[in-house]
Amino acid sequence: MKKILMLIALLSPLCAGAAKVTPPDIVPVPQKLEMTKGTFKLKGVSINCDPALEARTVKAVRQFADRLSLVSGKTSSVASPVGLTRTVESGKIKGLYFIKDASVAPEGYKISIGRKAIVVRASDYNGFFYSLQTLRQMLPVSIYGTAPDLNGNWRLPCCEIEDAPRFGYRGILLDCCRHFFSVDEVKKVLDVMSMFKMNRFHWHLTEDQGWRIEIDKYPKLTEIGAFRDFTIIKRDLNSNDGQRHGGFYTKEQIRDIVAYAEARGITIIPEVDMPGHMVAALASYPELGCAGSGPYKVRTYWGVSKQVLNVGKESTMKFLEDVCDEVADLFPGEYFNIGGDECPRDEWKTDPDCQAKIKELGLVSDENASAEARLQNYVTARMQKFLATKGKKIIGWDEILEGELAEGATVMSWRGTKGGIKAAKMGYDVVMSPNIYCYLDHCQSTDLESEPYCITTKPERAVTMPKLYGYEPLDEIPEEAQHHILGVQGNLWTEFIGTNEYLEYMLLPRLMALSEVQWCKPENKNYERLLQSLGNHELPILDLLGYKYRMPDELRK
Repeated sequence: MKKILMLIALLSPLCAGAAKVTPPDIVPVPQKLEMTKGTFKLKGVSINCDPALEARTVKAVRQFADRLSLVSGKTSSVASPVGLTRTVESGKIKGLYFIKDASVAPEGYKISIGRKAIVVRASDYNGFFYSLQTLRQMLPVSIYGTAPDLNGNWRLPCCEIEDAPRFGYRGILLDCCRHFFSVDEVKKVLDVMSMFKMNRFHWHLTEDQGWRIEIDKYPKLTEIGAFRDFTIIKRDLNSNDGQRHGGFYTKEQIRDIVAYAEARGITIIPEVDMPGHMVAALASYPELGCAGSGPYKVRTYWGVSKQVLNVGKESTMKFLEDVCDEVADLFPGEYFNIGGDECPRDEWKTDPDCQAKIKELGLVSDENASAEARLQNYVTARMQKFLATKGKKIIGWDEILEGELAEGATVMSWRGTKGGIKAAKMGYDVVMSPNIYCYLDHCQSTDLESEPYCITTKPERAVTMPKLYGYEPLDEIPEEAQHHILGVQGNLWTEFIGTNEYLEYMLLPRLMALSEVQWCKPENKNYERLLQSLGNHELPILDLLGYKYRMPDELRK
C-alpha cells in the first residue's frame, strides 16, 4: 500500500503538468479565453453556415475552407442547411458551425470548440471575419500559405472564447504623398491590418509634396500636382536625388482598394488636408493662392509651408467643395478627414480677400484666438456643413479646436494627448493618435545610430515597442467623458520612407503591439506574453507572407 501511495505522489506532478493546456498564440489576445480538455480535428471538416448570414460572410467562410482544403490536403465542404439553428441547439452536432446571434456585441464573436464540434457566433460581418482570423492563428503557420502541409497539426485545442474590441475605431494612417506607394503595397498593408483586427485605414492623399487622387473637374491636380522634380536627401535642403518622383491613384484603382478593404472589415477614411499642406494644389492652380504669394512648385523638401489656400475667395471654397464632392463619392464610410493641421496664417493677414472675408463674417481677435484662426474655423464649419450633405462626418487634427469648433466634428489628437483630453471634456468625439506613442515613422530604438535614418533626432522621441504597448488611451480622461474616445490610430508618415521594404520595417511588428492597445482591456495586456506569441507564431507568419519587419530587441539572439 505504501508503494502505491509513493507512486501516486511521484506521478501527481507529472499528471498535473500533462493536464495543463497552453493557450494558443492569438494577437490581439481575446478578452476571455478558457482552455478545456481535448482537441478538434479540423482537417476535412464539414462547415455549416446559418442561412441568415450575409452573402459576404459566407464568401469569407468559403475562402477559409478553400485555403484549409488546399494546405491540409483534405477537402472541407461548406453548406447552408435549413433549420441549422435548431440543430445546433439540440447539441447533436459534428463539424464547424457559423451562427448569427444578435446578442453578440458589434464586431465581437464567440467560439466554442469541443471535441466533436465548433460553434462560432457573431452578430455582424466583422465579428465573423475576426473569428476566422482567430481560428487561423490557432492553426499551423502554413494556413497562411498556398503550399500543402500534409503533416501539419490540423487540430484546434478545445476552449471557450468570448471576444469583442475595447474600442470601435482601430486605425492606421498611411501617408502616400511624401512618397507614393503602389496599389499592391497598399493592399499588403490592408492585409496585415485585417489579420490583427484593425478596421480603419486613414489614407493621406493630398500634400505639399504630391497630390495622389484623380479629380475629374481639376485634371491638373494629377497632371502637375502628382509629381515633383526631385527629392532632397535626408534633411539637406541643398541636395538633389536626381529622380522625378510621383504617381496617383485613378478612381478605378481607388474603387478597387475600397472594395478590397471592405472585404477585410476595413473602412477607408480619405484625407484632403486643408487649408494648409496644399502646395501641390497651388502648383496646379496658382489662382487658388494668396496675393503676393508664389511662384508655386510641388515641394521637394519637408516641413511646414507658409503658402496656403486663399480661403477669402469664393472660388477657392468652391474648389474645395468640388474636390470633396468627388472624393466623398469614392468612399462609402461615414468619416472624411479634412486635416486642418499646421496651417500658418501669415498670408491671410495681408491678403485683401481674406481680410475682406474676416470683415464680412465679423471675426475679431481675442484672448482665445486671432481673427485669422477664426477664419480657419469658418473653413472647417463650411466643409463640415457641405460634407454633411454627402452623408459624411468630419475628422480634423487637433488644431481645429483653436477658436470655435462646430458641434459634431471629431478631433484627432496628434500633438501629444492634451488635445484629445480637452476635446473629450468639451463633448467632442476623439481618436487618440499622440505622436509620442503612435507615430510609426519615429525610430524604434533609442540608439538612433543603430536604425535606418528617420524623422527622429532625439532618443527620447523614439517609439519603441514597450513604449507603444504601454500607452493607455483613457489616461487623464474623466470617467464621464471616456465614451468620447472612439479609439486609437497609428500614423506612418513617409518623409524618409521611400521603399516598400522600409515601409514594412517601420510598421511591423509595432502594428501588432498597437492592435492590443486598440483591442484589449488593460488587464489583458502582457508584454512578455505578446513577445512570446510573436516569436512562436506571428513573426513566422510575416516570414511566410514575405513581409519585412524589425526583430524586437527582446527576441534578438
